[in-house]
Amino acid sequence: MSSPRQNRPPAGPVPTSGPAPRSPEPHAVRTARPDGRPRADADSPNDPRPPSDPSPSDAGPLTPSDAGPLTPSDVGAPSPAGEAGSRGGVHPVDEARPLGRILLFGIQHVLVMAATPISAIFLMSATLGLGTGLTVDLLSAAFVLSGVGSLVQSLGVWKFGPRLPFVMLPGGAPLILFLAIAEQHGLRTATGAVILTAVFTFVVLPLFSRLLAYFPALVIGTMIVIVGVNLVKVGAVLVTGQPGSPGFADPGNLGLGLATIGFTVAFYLFFTGVLRQLAVMLGLLAGAVLAAATGAIDGAGADAVGGGLVNLPHLMPFGPPEFNLVAALPLMLYTLASMAEATGQTVINAEAVGKRIDTRTDVPRTVRGDALTSLFGGFFGLPLMVTSGENIGIVRVTGVRSRFVTAAAGVVLIAIGVLAPVTRAISVIPTPVVGGTAMVVFGVITVLGVQMLGRSDLDRHTSTFVCAVALALGLLPILVPGVYGGFPPNVRILLESGVAVGTFTAVVLNILFHHVRPGVVARLTTPRTESDR
Repeated sequence: MSSPRQNRPPAGPVPTSGPAPRSPEPHAVRTARPDGRPRADADSPNDPRPPSDPSPSDAGPLTPSDAGPLTPSDVGAPSPAGEAGSRGGVHPVDEARPLGRILLFGIQHVLVMAATPISAIFLMSATLGLGTGLTVDLLSAAFVLSGVGSLVQSLGVWKFGPRLPFVMLPGGAPLILFLAIAEQHGLRTATGAVILTAVFTFVVLPLFSRLLAYFPALVIGTMIVIVGVNLVKVGAVLVTGQPGSPGFADPGNLGLGLATIGFTVAFYLFFTGVLRQLAVMLGLLAGAVLAAATGAIDGAGADAVGGGLVNLPHLMPFGPPEFNLVAALPLMLYTLASMAEATGQTVINAEAVGKRIDTRTDVPRTVRGDALTSLFGGFFGLPLMVTSGENIGIVRVTGVRSRFVTAAAGVVLIAIGVLAPVTRAISVIPTPVVGGTAMVVFGVITVLGVQMLGRSDLDRHTSTFVCAVALALGLLPILVPGVYGGFPPNVRILLESGVAVGTFTAVVLNILFHHVRPGVVARLTTPRTESDR
């Protein structure tokens, strides 16, 4: 999605800082009010936070109190400056590590998130009645495109990718919209809708970039909390199954999920250094071993993938795409919410790794990376590809901030896509084990949103009100599934996206309370002069 760099700043500041002005604050979002206006003095007597470190390059991930970077003991990293700050002027996010260690951490990202493309493609296959060969082809394409997108976002190519530790995956609301379009208009029209939506995103991105001033920490923090709660629910459903389905809340599955969480906690508690940073992966592997010991692995996943040695994705597996603007409209409308979500993920990812960003340029780079990957994905029969919030939680849990780790994850994803034996090995890990791991990682994302809200002047009554209403409306479709079941299908799809509803509510209320209302009050309370009359 493209956006020209702005020659002049937007009407108001944005929640994160750019290259100028230079500030001693490692995170410029601390100096912004909920309405996006800068504080008079970020370290004023009224600000309870301690003065910031004068060295921005040494900034680390935010602690719960936001008082400074995590120490090596906080993250279980070996002590050196490379984890707590910069080494030789290189920020930790840009720091190269030994190849073996980077690959290990990359595999950890993949193991935690591999269930997403697998479940997305299997859901497509079951819903649309696809054959085994086509399912194998789509699964291969999903892994390969996820890997390519992760490389673009992590390494950055021209104006594509923010050069932050991001992983891209299919699934979620875009998958549901894709399936709805495919059922109503056919698979060729659904793939055409994905391509049209990617092009549409490039077209509207310049306008969206000008609206980033209306996404201060208050709005983004609220959105991240909703995203986190929704993801925790997604992870929990992997453990319990869908309510009302056969085997819902099976004690064996619950035991596997809770045991996986317990293993992860134990590894994080007793291990130090690299082993502690790998606690998420070790917990998942321990859960998989327990599942094998209890007979929970039956090989069904391997049978579903097939027994070949190499899987190579095929271009246009459903035939040439058909383009229908009316059919693509719901997906186009959703992508506006997706851009808002990409804004929040870029900001919170930068905070997790302690890196300064300029949202006017870095957020469009993220969105362009999404759109470019989705554009190619559409030609390979995939739904929209989006940056994943899960890996942000992994970065925060492990304390490993190098973007080369997620780039390594991208390479691993591509390898999985073309090597069938590896795909089979990952696909047989039971979903309750993956769900238990995901719940821990997703919970961390929720905490990151709470931390951001803690820096949003919630002691102001208007900020509290904006956050409360946005959370109530955003969490409603998450906590009460089917609440909008009586609405038309296209409207229901948008309303049932808690992230879209919560973000829209927060943006509108923030504008009303912190931009419109102060101006109206000022005009009403200022005495009118004769010239005004």
